[in-house]
Amino acid sequence: MHEIAVIPGDGIGKEVVPATLEVLERLAEIHGGIKFQFAEFPWSCEYYLEHGEMMPKDGIETLKNFEQIYLGAVGNPQLVPDHISLWGLLIKIRRECEQVINLRPVKSLKGVPSKLASDEPFDFIVVRENSEGEYSEAGGSVHHGGDEIVIQNAVFTRKATERAMRFAFDLAMKRNKKVTSATKSNGIVYSMPFWDKVFHEVGKDYPEVATESNHIDALAAFFVLKPEQFDVIVASNLFGDILTDIGAAIMGSIGIAPAANINLNGNYPSMFEPVHGSAPDIVGKGIANPIGQLWTAKMMLDHMGYDELGDLLMKAIEETTASGVKTPDIGGKSTTAEVIGEVLKRLP
Repeated sequence: MHEIAVIPGDGIGKEVVPATLEVLERLAEIHGGIKFQFAEFPWSCEYYLEHGEMMPKDGIETLKNFEQIYLGAVGNPQLVPDHISLWGLLIKIRRECEQVINLRPVKSLKGVPSKLASDEPFDFIVVRENSEGEYSEAGGSVHHGGDEIVIQNAVFTRKATERAMRFAFDLAMKRNKKVTSATKSNGIVYSMPFWDKVFHEVGKDYPEVATESNHIDALAAFFVLKPEQFDVIVASNLFGDILTDIGAAIMGSIGIAPAANINLNGNYPSMFEPVHGSAPDIVGKGIANPIGQLWTAKMMLDHMGYDELGDLLMKAIEETTASGVKTPDIGGKSTTAEVIGEVLKRLP
């Protein structure tokens, strides 16, 4: 029995999360030896309007009792400013549950037209340091008016930097044995030369893995021009965030991109979420793309050691898109329910 905390969140999260739970239950039946027990929590912007907080004060202690967290979408700026909703729920969970690695795969899917002119297939994954870097809460402001000064400090520790890099190299050993580092040491004079130094040192422990460093601006261009050349990319918090949105775009839609926030010490659960937002413009229309949430479920299965189930799900997703059963954002005319139904039909 696997106990999973489910947070549908806002907008289309409330539509795609319940739909994909049905697929997870079907996969458990196929396995025959596991069951999922889902506990749903209503934490969202609507919850904030009622309670004055995105989640209860003991929310992290509650989540600690679960094996994994399955998240939908967070945010509705018409109700709650984004900095409140994100820092009150998504980022709070990431930080306090010590989810120090963020993983986001990028690959061309059968039947999903890429935005790129080239039809060369690509398949890579971005390892994003998820605990510090440019998103550190260090800084402040002084003075007012024309003399106002704002300081935002980027904090890079050897512990967190090396941890992300070793994770990337270990992952590359299971894939195609190549790691690309996202840097900007020609413009950021302290943190990025440090990042380069640690990358070089860690790389020495993995002689079988080919390495390269690309400046972030050039790397962003290469994602568009030649994504097929990449295997594993390791990046800081901000750089990884930007690169993975480009990755979602070249796949064809941000609606199909998944993500995993990984806890490595076992003290807290990991969290699995799609990259897409709450998409308030299409809420209630029944056309939200469930593939990002389904692919997120596949990442959760892989993390739990059920790689065969994850592979079955991914195969069913690609067979579904290849058959033309797709939501409008990726060139189809199908509804959310029709896509889920087709995925279920293609599971054994």
